[in-house]
Amino acid sequence: QVQLAESGGGLVQPGGSLKLSCAVSSGIFNNWGMGWYRQTPGSQREWIATITTGGRTNYGNSIEGRFTISRDNAKNTVYLEMSSLKPEDTALYYCNTVPYQGNLWGQGTQVTVSS
Repeated sequence: QVQLAESGGGLVQPGGSLKLSCAVSSGIFNNWGMGWYRQTPGSQREWIATITTGGRTNYGNSIEGRFTISRDNAKNTVYLEMSSLKPEDTALYYCNTVPYQGNLWGQGTQVTVSS
């Protein structure tokens, strides 16, 4: 049973925008704060944003106010809107709870920022 499923990645030019989605099973969505993470080859997975069940948000310094996390309670979905994308944002993006649960990592969605 898939509990988290990311989508929406792709190839985008520098300065462009993308919106990622994460469909979450209701048992997790209703009880956990959710976060987005990203990983590049050879690097550790990096936390980038959190949204609590109450809608409070928190962001990592690396995204410098360019990303917005949100959640749609009716759809059990978490979003990450990314703008002013840079080549260094290229990574595999994942969603998970905060703190993360190791058994919930999904396939991720690849974001590539390149001209």
